[in-house]
Amino acid sequence: MATRYWVVSLPLQNSPASSIWSRLQESISKNSFDTPLYRFNVPNLRVGTLDSLLSLSDDLVKSNNFIEAASHKIRRQIEDLERVSGINSGSLTVDGVPVDSYLTRFVWDEARYPTMSPLKEIVDGIHVQVAKIEDDLKVRVAEYNNVRSQLNAINRKQTGSLAVRDLSNMVKPQDLITTEHLVTLLAVVSKYSQKDWLSSYETLTTYVVPRSSKLLHEDNEYALYTVTLFSRDADNFRTKARERGFQVRDFEYNSETQESRKQELEKLMQDQDTLRSSLLQWCYASYGEVFTSWMHFCAVRVSVESILRYGLPPTFLSVVLSPSVKSEKKVRSILEGLADSSNSTFWKVDDEAGMGGFGGDADAYPYVSFTINLI
Repeated sequence: MATRYWVVSLPLQNSPASSIWSRLQESISKNSFDTPLYRFNVPNLRVGTLDSLLSLSDDLVKSNNFIEAASHKIRRQIEDLERVSGINSGSLTVDGVPVDSYLTRFVWDEARYPTMSPLKEIVDGIHVQVAKIEDDLKVRVAEYNNVRSQLNAINRKQTGSLAVRDLSNMVKPQDLITTEHLVTLLAVVSKYSQKDWLSSYETLTTYVVPRSSKLLHEDNEYALYTVTLFSRDADNFRTKARERGFQVRDFEYNSETQESRKQELEKLMQDQDTLRSSLLQWCYASYGEVFTSWMHFCAVRVSVESILRYGLPPTFLSVVLSPSVKSEKKVRSILEGLADSSNSTFWKVDDEAGMGGFGGDADAYPYVSFTINLI
């Protein structure tokens, strides 16, 4: 699938559209046979006044950039979600057909966008619709990312170093002694300081139970030890241990809390899967909505710019091409030859100040041309 297309309109100059179309097909076939070429069917739209067209043209490029950006944003979101889900859906579709097919076989939807409606009304309606979809996307992505963040925070506690991770899965009730006078503390010791810990923990304070320290777990950086002592000496032991570089972690075993955390994790995982699936389905549908609106917008744009370029009544042939980078210059030359008219010299003048074509295009040609970037 091509990812970049030109939408071009050529003046008819008292020739029938079929004649210009045949000449264009023949020239492309002879000189740039690898360039896909299609008719871009623009209906007879309600023109209005010249002033209204000029006013509308000022906003066309800005609106196009907005709609294009929304389309790309949804497409990137789909790709991210598919990658996370391990889905390979192939190509996106619009109204049941591949994206490029919808573009190259575009048919105006009269029921959705009546051709007798003012052009500004059509453009404004498209802009409002796409803006609403973009706002909905932000809300849905924020909701999904919030659940992901909560899960990531829990996973960091599960997979981080012993200095920060959740210890509940490593400590069993039998590892702890909690009586009226005795308490078991959990100490996190650097792997390189284990000998120091084992030789010193009994003497850090007065009321430590001899040989009470047991190794529960090790990771790449730390080791987790228990130590049992008199409850009244616990605070003093924490202070002395910290002075020697040992970290005593606060921990209280509670079976209800453990079960609650497990249920919370399971619920978050279910919520994440549900939200991801829902968001992906919404993105598929919304991408189609935005792309459909975008192509109708492009039809309005090529019509407006053609009338401003060639005058009234509207007499132009609109086409879609997708030349390779190496063929661009050749195709431009073909189009320029077919668009040759009394004002071609004016449009071919090099303008260092960047005169630009109607609608603010960066380059001026003796015909209407703008680019559609699918991704």
